[in-house]
Amino acid sequence: MKFITATDRYIFRLVMLPLLGTLAIAASLLLLEKMLSLFDFVAAEGGPVSVVWRMLANLIPEYLSLGIPIGLLLGILLAFRRLATSSELDIFRAVGMSYFRLLRVPFLFAITLAAVNFAIVGFIQPSARYLYEELRFELRSGAFGAKVRVGEFNNVGENLTVRIEESRDNGNRLSGMFVYAQSKNGQLIAVSAEKGQFLRTDDPDTILLRLEKGTLVHDAPNYKTPRVLSFTSHDVPIPLPSIENFRARGGKDREYSITELVRIGGNAQKPVEERNKAWANFHFRLVEVAMMLLLPFLALALAVPPKRSTSALGVFLSIVMVVTYHKINEYAEGVGGMGIVDPFVALWLPFVLFAGLILWMYHVIAHVPGGQPIGALEVFASKVGKTIRKTFRFGRKSRLATIGMPETES
Repeated sequence: MKFITATDRYIFRLVMLPLLGTLAIAASLLLLEKMLSLFDFVAAEGGPVSVVWRMLANLIPEYLSLGIPIGLLLGILLAFRRLATSSELDIFRAVGMSYFRLLRVPFLFAITLAAVNFAIVGFIQPSARYLYEELRFELRSGAFGAKVRVGEFNNVGENLTVRIEESRDNGNRLSGMFVYAQSKNGQLIAVSAEKGQFLRTDDPDTILLRLEKGTLVHDAPNYKTPRVLSFTSHDVPIPLPSIENFRARGGKDREYSITELVRIGGNAQKPVEERNKAWANFHFRLVEVAMMLLLPFLALALAVPPKRSTSALGVFLSIVMVVTYHKINEYAEGVGGMGIVDPFVALWLPFVLFAGLILWMYHVIAHVPGGQPIGALEVFASKVGKTIRKTFRFGRKSRLATIGMPETES
């Protein structure tokens, strides 16, 4: 008997399309939401637009680690929901295929994607997160260039203030210039000019501000009156501030790889708080990956609606359950990291409870005749829907009543 049958290939096609579609949509939505805030941040810090794409690229592993479980769940759920609503699932059952047999291909998906997600959260995401934080630091420290905001007084270099009224041609043409500088020996220089431009020099630590058609006022402690000079062109050298080096990787738990977390957690010379945080983050990553192996059972239990029903309550409930479990794990990680509860207990106890709930739901749908694990919720949702429709009287009858025509039975 072949291991991969025509039924398996059919289920593979049914699962693959919604899985990829859901994963792409989830990742795109998360990236689009973050993109807006990154554009605002980069614009406020005066950095180039290309930095936004680099920062988003470093966030992709983090968003994939969230999108892969949801894509896997909805891919399996929508595939089996299609089989159930088209009565194909009843045919498979009638020819002797159990639910567990039908889950062969979904489990292959779950094992493969769990391994991929383990590689992402264990090794790829920590490095990508560090690179993202490094880009944020470089933007704030001015490593991508002098940050001069139009219409504001900007401190550029030491004891040097610059104000630009207008900027054109991507900063190559500046107008309405004002420069104020003060030296250590007490000399003061104030310059106003119609035009200006920043130029590079041979010294990487210095840039040149070339001013045109302006007036310079020079004052010093030994001057009786300030000196005033009109010029057509004047160069002002600006020493760039030294840029602080970014910290080494590992300043935060999520920047450590999973092997580094084990090494820190097992190092008795480390502070107890640091070891607890390392173990909490380690177990958090493991339970998030282990949970993916339960998703085929959960998807099947929520995919099959009651007979003669097309209710989509299971789709909504599946997302709620997965997101809720993720939030519980985040809370448990915080509690374990603070040492209130042992990190192992804090993270694996919710996993055991969640696994027990999923396996019970699968047992009801697979082994109880006519069983519906969310049957009570289906009945409640149906009653609420009927009440709402009755209250607001949607449909043809409400339109007839609006125009004053009597309602007749068809």
